[in-house]
Amino acid sequence: MEMMTKHFGIMEYTEEETVHFQDGLFGFENYKDYLPIPLEEDSDAMICLQCLDDPDIAFILMNPFFLSPGYQPKISHADRKALGDPKDEDISYYCICVVHDALEDSSINLKCPIAVNALTRTARQLILEQPEYGFRQRIKDISTP
Repeated sequence: MEMMTKHFGIMEYTEEETVHFQDGLFGFENYKDYLPIPLEEDSDAMICLQCLDDPDIAFILMNPFFLSPGYQPKISHADRKALGDPKDEDISYYCICVVHDALEDSSINLKCPIAVNALTRTARQLILEQPEYGFRQRIKDISTP
């Protein structure tokens, strides 16, 4: 299949590469299907999550474990069930970033990660109950062990 993307022009993709959000993303509930586009080949450190229904909708995601290996999202039973009851090792997590030219102005939402069932490509945006994670944590302030 082929689609126009916001940042990469026309891209070809297969159905198996897409992810589906049954409930959409917060604020974008009507948009369910997305194509994750790695910004660096063979790495999921940073991804552009491109909406398949609207080429103007795209999000920059980061794998939070690259920033903070100690990141430990606790997924609720209801969220795990909505993802199809995957094992922990079958769930990938990504966080939406707001990227600015100056890194010190960039932030990441560790409070509401996106969880993806790697086996079914079903995705869900979560709200973690953990108070240590914020909605707009500055990337430069995240300590890595």
